[in-house]
Amino acid sequence: MNTAIARKEVQDFIKNFSGDSNRLAFSGSPFQDVTTQELLQQIKGYQKAKTKLPTWANTDGIIYPPTLHIEQTSSEITAQYKASLVQGNTLADLTGGLGVDSYYFSKKIENIYYFELNTNLFHITQYNFKTLNASTINCQNQDGVIKALQQQYDVIYLDPSRRNQTKGKVFFLKDCEPNLPEIIDKLILQAKVILVKTSPMLDISAGIKELPFAHTIHIVSVQNEVKELLWELKNETVTDVKIKTVNFLKNESQKFDFKRNDIASILYGKPKKYLYEPNPAILKSGGFDLLSEQFSIEKLHQNSHLFTSNKIVDFPGKCFTIKQVIPYKKKVVKQFISNSKANIATRNFPETVAQLRKKWNIKDGGSSYLFFTTLQKIEKVVLLCEKL
Repeated sequence: MNTAIARKEVQDFIKNFSGDSNRLAFSGSPFQDVTTQELLQQIKGYQKAKTKLPTWANTDGIIYPPTLHIEQTSSEITAQYKASLVQGNTLADLTGGLGVDSYYFSKKIENIYYFELNTNLFHITQYNFKTLNASTINCQNQDGVIKALQQQYDVIYLDPSRRNQTKGKVFFLKDCEPNLPEIIDKLILQAKVILVKTSPMLDISAGIKELPFAHTIHIVSVQNEVKELLWELKNETVTDVKIKTVNFLKNESQKFDFKRNDIASILYGKPKKYLYEPNPAILKSGGFDLLSEQFSIEKLHQNSHLFTSNKIVDFPGKCFTIKQVIPYKKKVVKQFISNSKANIATRNFPETVAQLRKKWNIKDGGSSYLFFTTLQKIEKVVLLCEKL
């Protein structure tokens, strides 16, 4: 780690750089004690931190690791949410990484133990903790799992990483490092609560099978994109796993909670005045059918996951006014939406968005929203809507 990067003139260069990075790579660094490669890494890191880690970006003297570590770390908003879930006097972060979670845990719990095996990342994070006035965090460059199996804590936190980085939609915790299913029976004895962060790609049913101590599952979404699943594990008998969803938007947060075995009482109906689209956290949770009873709204079809009502409700998702219900028939569709401009979504519909845009010559954008969907009696329609 080169601490010369933290010098004011170097920091000013990094934060004010707006040129071509390829040109910088060719021309070389203007600083004798900072290499071109180091400058490029810091510029990339700062650019990513501006939106994901504003506290880091707005603090002078921060040193950034390779961008892969920034991409893998929690955002500040999800780290703050995690911190709201924990309590006690001691917490061990077994997979410390860039330290964003440890930083926010330290605002809630007095004694934080940060563990990180990657020596370079460890030293950068330890340095940044001091820069962020979080120097009370106990940093250890060693295997946190080994330590946790020897020491009791109030809370243990870990974020297993996939050993196989090949992109795919399905994976298991047993394929991650550390292999949590392999050690969970022993690890659960070392803390009152274990908090586990996993990718949103993890199937909830598969995760429950691998984590038999699951007490509560949090599905965390930011700006309508599911970012992570959080698993609260406790060494106690659980009859029904709690599911908590949260979707953080610019000026609000949408929450919807239920128990996994709750029985849904679904009302079905045809499109009315308003249309409701559940946010992605609820769709991931599988609890969308429970919305019908809780909000007194009707579902369009068992597999459409769109809801409707004549009275507006405070709904955890997107809300629209239905301007027109158009039967999906060639002559009718051609008359109303062909050669138009609109935002398109499909729900329980046989054609893709790309196919529909090409077929009906619909350009992207504008204030109109077209939902291509299927109603209860297998009736295909287009709902012409405007967002509330």
